[in-house]
Amino acid sequence: MATAGGTLLLTGANGFVGKHVERSLRNGGFSGMALATTPAGWDIRDAAAVRRLVDEVRPTAVLHLAAQSFVPRSFEDPRETLDINLIGTLNLLQALSACGFNGRLVYASSGDVYGRVPEDALPVNESRTPEPRSPYAVSKLAAEQLCLQWGRTEGLQAIIARPFNHVGPDQDPRFVLPALAAQVALIEAGRQAPVIEAGDIDTTRDFTDVRDIVAAYDAMFRTGQAGRIYLVASGIERKVRDLLGDMCRLAGIAPQIHQDPAKLRPAEQRRMVADAGLLTQDTGWRPQVPFETTLSDILDTARKAI
Repeated sequence: MATAGGTLLLTGANGFVGKHVERSLRNGGFSGMALATTPAGWDIRDAAAVRRLVDEVRPTAVLHLAAQSFVPRSFEDPRETLDINLIGTLNLLQALSACGFNGRLVYASSGDVYGRVPEDALPVNESRTPEPRSPYAVSKLAAEQLCLQWGRTEGLQAIIARPFNHVGPDQDPRFVLPALAAQVALIEAGRQAPVIEAGDIDTTRDFTDVRDIVAAYDAMFRTGQAGRIYLVASGIERKVRDLLGDMCRLAGIAPQIHQDPAKLRPAEQRRMVADAGLLTQDTGWRPQVPFETTLSDILDTARKAI
């Protein structure tokens, strides 16, 4: 359990989720712990740099977010993804062991580890065997098991989080909802013809607001059980096309939708929804942010970028 007044080491502080963790800490989240982040230029692949940081910070809790998290990038350079996500995690675990760390580590994995899930197996829960289909998902599953092994043999209080699609303000525009929001904002501003170029928007996903994801990590530190894997998800199946329509209504536009055949991936998971019941059972966590607020905030981020 996280200790009030201790120090939380946050890796990946400059990423999408990391920035929201910092905001939560400023608002009193994470049991009021002090925050320690990685310095500029720090590379988790550099074992000596990781050891120096851990020795300096002497954390009482660790939230490990640092990762190469863009799935297409993992196909382009699988070694880079494995070096960052798996070997980087090994560097962190070895550094924590060397400094006598006896606190709790929450490792942010991904719902992508499940791979393609048959529709009759939905919603996904922790009992399903992962079948990763990308180097990214392989790296995450391997790092999960490394953390859990450290718990079994080294006594580390490791908890694994498997979040599904998380969205919200300040997300990288390469991801689907921010990418669509960027076009909505341009049309709203009169800077793009009222036509949205889209890929396959008839898939469904389990989207959760990033602020709810952060609250789930906070809950795991407080009352999660060490050695467990928790899914983090809304439990609601949402079609991307419907969410695009919601953003268009928020912006007061009614554009045509043009689906680009080059962006269609027929083998992609058509439907996805997950069950976070174990997390709720152990911690009481449930999503709190209304999804219309999420979409409005994504759209506001897109407006600021133009």
